[in-house]
Amino acid sequence: MAQALRFKAGGRAFAHIAQYHPELTAFRRDLHAHPELGFEEVYTGARVKEALKVCGVDEIHDGIGRTGIVAVIRGQGRGSRSMIGLRADMDALPMAEQNDFAWKSCKSGLMHGCGHDGHTAMLIGAARYLAATRHFDGTAVLIFQPGEEGFAGARVMVEDGLFERFPVQSVYAMHNWPAMKPGTIGLNSGAMMAAADRVTIEITGRGGHGAHAYQTVDVVLVAAHIITAVQGIVSRNVRPIDSAVISLCAIQAGDLGAFSVLPGTATLVGTVRSFDPVVQDMLERRIQELCSAIALGFGATATVRYERIYPATINTESHAQFAGDVAESLVGGENVVRDMDPSMGAEDFSFMLQNKPGAYLRIGQGTGPGNSALHNNRYDFNDDILPLGAALHASLVEQAMPLASA
Repeated sequence: MAQALRFKAGGRAFAHIAQYHPELTAFRRDLHAHPELGFEEVYTGARVKEALKVCGVDEIHDGIGRTGIVAVIRGQGRGSRSMIGLRADMDALPMAEQNDFAWKSCKSGLMHGCGHDGHTAMLIGAARYLAATRHFDGTAVLIFQPGEEGFAGARVMVEDGLFERFPVQSVYAMHNWPAMKPGTIGLNSGAMMAAADRVTIEITGRGGHGAHAYQTVDVVLVAAHIITAVQGIVSRNVRPIDSAVISLCAIQAGDLGAFSVLPGTATLVGTVRSFDPVVQDMLERRIQELCSAIALGFGATATVRYERIYPATINTESHAQFAGDVAESLVGGENVVRDMDPSMGAEDFSFMLQNKPGAYLRIGQGTGPGNSALHNNRYDFNDDILPLGAALHASLVEQAMPLASA
């Protein structure tokens, strides 16, 4: 990959970090072998703090957002008083790994199936370079975040005073992306990830014998009509130029062993994805209206619980432009996608971007030997991209806060 990189402003960082690529790989694989769920990152946190001490950062703060860690590195220059935040997530997934390499998970039912071990290693690589060179005017704040996978660890860190204690002017994060080849970087100047909402629909009717259905209020029938009707919300209530997804993913009703018994209750669970808060509000309202009306029409009742889990991850336009420029300084313009399509997946870095301007980037890693995407039980992070990711982190700091003589 190194031959493809343009050694301009960002090339200095890449060349330096590439020297300790084997150490970053060993660190990453150790984290992979010891996965931990959100807010349980005890081993991971200890390894991160140990590595940060070896790197020689100025300050290490733990216990922020329960198991979050923040490192502070001060540059050679102090005139700008600028402060830039870099974030990496640390947690794993409740999945059973099906790989057979030496560093596979040693914990049954847990694995790093999304590459957070690699994200953490890349930020450690940036810490080592920034602490060694300090070729910037200001302060770098490195945020090692717990609980991204469904625990809203970013929100917990923010609520725990992250940005009051470390008042960064902007914050950046990146995520590996198997759909992009190694050596490429992608972003856009708006929505990168969708808002993720959870919807639970409880239907109550009147159970009875399947042979005498006329004496019942059939909740299975009601659920079927709700499923069909809800799928029409996006196609008939959302403008075609907007984006949204409603997926009712699970239904529970009755007992499979009681084939002739109509149950009295049914539950539907699903997810709603959108980018625009106005669209999000409309989707919630329409689901409520449809479920109530359909249930009423059959003589049943429906209760909808709508939970907003993660907001949309939306880049600040100017910071996305800057991050794209930094990426170009590393890999050249032909390897930077500045108009990347947003994903309907969700990311809790959105909570940080609600509080501070910044940008979320994707770093290409390819699908690897297992040809596996994220959240797949044969996934593994591509260690070849560790120096590039670390250099991208470091270059964001150096180019956002340049030394006067640089």
